[in-house]
Amino acid sequence: MEQKIVRTKRDKTPQQALQSLMRMCARSERSSGDALRLMKRWGVADDEARKVLSRLQAERFIDDARYAEAFVRDKLNLSGWGAYKIKMSLRAKGVSRDIIEEVVAPMLEATDMTERLEEMMQRKLRTLKYSSPYEAKTKLIRFAASRGYDMEQAVECASKIVEE
Repeated sequence: MEQKIVRTKRDKTPQQALQSLMRMCARSERSSGDALRLMKRWGVADDEARKVLSRLQAERFIDDARYAEAFVRDKLNLSGWGAYKIKMSLRAKGVSRDIIEEVVAPMLEATDMTERLEEMMQRKLRTLKYSSPYEAKTKLIRFAASRGYDMEQAVECASKIVEE
């Protein structure tokens, strides 16, 4: 007969949470929102969590600007995301609007998003099943929107690719 393993929630003290987060942040970038969510899951009180977070930020284990730069680089180059999806994901991660506008906007402007979108759409068109140019264009626009690209840009690129 199989035994059922029951996981119990392990609460951590603020000191244990600090040590755990220091180890985690040493391995990979974390945002302040990620750290707060983890501490909440660990049962750390809100005021204690704020103290732990401020210490992590003071010792530069957590830096939202540095996190945002790394996040944008990864999502642009590896995942092919558009500006809208990147900005919304950063907001969900707890990065402030000021940091997003200060750090992310210049990085997004530096890359040619239209050229990148065209390449992605051409690759996608090869795998699409469609019966008319209209259907192909619609599917390409939906694909671009799901990746977080601007609707005008998506329509323009899809029209150009379908016409070719």
